[in-house]
Amino acid sequence: MSWWHAVLVLLAGVWAGAINAVVGSGTLVTFPVLVALGYPPVTATTSNAIGLAPGTVSGAIGYRHELTGQGPRLVRYSVASFLGAIGGTILLLSLPPDAFEKIVPVLVGLAVVLVIVQPWVSRQVARRREEQPDAKPHGGFLLLFLIFLIGIYGGYFTAAQGVMLMGVMGMLLTDSLQRLNGIKNVLSAVVNIVAGAIYAFVAPVSWPVVGLLAVGSTLGGQLGAKIGRKLPPTVLRGVIVVVGVAAIVQLVLR
Repeated sequence: MSWWHAVLVLLAGVWAGAINAVVGSGTLVTFPVLVALGYPPVTATTSNAIGLAPGTVSGAIGYRHELTGQGPRLVRYSVASFLGAIGGTILLLSLPPDAFEKIVPVLVGLAVVLVIVQPWVSRQVARRREEQPDAKPHGGFLLLFLIFLIGIYGGYFTAAQGVMLMGVMGMLLTDSLQRLNGIKNVLSAVVNIVAGAIYAFVAPVSWPVVGLLAVGSTLGGQLGAKIGRKLPPTVLRGVIVVVGVAAIVQLVLR
């Protein structure tokens, strides 16, 4: 790895860590960078999952004040994410690499669409919160099942799992978006840690990339938790969409 490749991966890790703490979808920054540098999609995904795990933990710690009093349901949700992540990693490791390479552009496209519609989802969440203030405090079985499905998606391909989590929790819970964002960071950390731990032993991984992403995403997670909420959401969303579209183009042309 050349020095400028290393610098690029490190900076991508910082930016992804910050985005994951605030919005989610940091993978749509790091994954295209790794693919552009010549890493196979599967290796880029596994290295990404391991390397961004410290950043998701860092972001969750940064939101510790919003997590106060949420211990019981965090345990419930984390179990669902844990089991889903195992299913997603099994899916990735069971399918042939060429199958993953074919479906990745579709997954990236889905992630980009989710990022684009996220403001609409937020508006629907706010409206629903006004109409149904007596919603179940834990979201019921439906929310657990949806978190489990998102865990499968996250274990298979991490991009935009945070956006998905914010969408389903916002629809089924009545907490503030900041408190939901704290939960999102914890669940994303669970999925990344589980997937990363499995990939570290049984999947192709680039450890130099993992190290650079780990350092960068950890710094980015703290930055995102502290100052990311002050950045215009439109700017973050715009960057994610542009990078995601560029990734789709590159993957299709490979």
